[in-house]
Amino acid sequence: MHLRSLFLPVVATGRRDLIERVVQLVVGLFLYGVALGLMVRGGIGVAPWDVLSLGVTGSTGIGYGVVTNLVAVVVLLLWIPLRQRLGLGTVLNAMLIGPSADLALWLLPPAPSVWIGAPLFLLGLVLLAFATGLYIGADFGPGPRDGLMTGLVARTGWPVWLVRTLIEGSVLAIGFLLGGPVGVGTVLFAFGVGPLVGLFLPWVSRLRGRRSAELAAAH
Repeated sequence: MHLRSLFLPVVATGRRDLIERVVQLVVGLFLYGVALGLMVRGGIGVAPWDVLSLGVTGSTGIGYGVVTNLVAVVVLLLWIPLRQRLGLGTVLNAMLIGPSADLALWLLPPAPSVWIGAPLFLLGLVLLAFATGLYIGADFGPGPRDGLMTGLVARTGWPVWLVRTLIEGSVLAIGFLLGGPVGVGTVLFAFGVGPLVGLFLPWVSRLRGRRSAELAAAH
């Protein structure tokens, strides 16, 4: 397979459009990591993939951000038999989220009570949904976990809801067995992230599309 065929082409209306979208992508990924840190510090449970990461961290002593990056790399290896193509967003997702999550954890102490932890978690959840809208709206390819889901859907023909449930259910079970924190926050994430992303993503995409059209017209 030719190396170029492994990567999605980068399409932009011009240099300014490309630069602005890359900035949007990087900011979105940075904020995504910060959001993960907020939810971890909330202390009321985390998303399924973070239950896994924290379970591995607790079992091995490897830092949470490093584990987050390593999990992303393992997921990308699973793309190979699925013949998924990498985008710039895919690669930066695997590289940037872990360090920004570690930065947030370094700056923020654990919540001293549920009365502080619960709002901290909810702030992280809303920020994560907004950050997801930013990095997906930049249109540089899916993140490692989303690409795994879409690749399995394409290969198996199974519905998206079933594939996503099987993936996240398996990840959650493994993370729980490793000692990862499962709590009310895990449930809040499961039911809240979809509607919140559904709120932010169309809005960000409309703004990005309008801006790209303006830059194309001015070019």
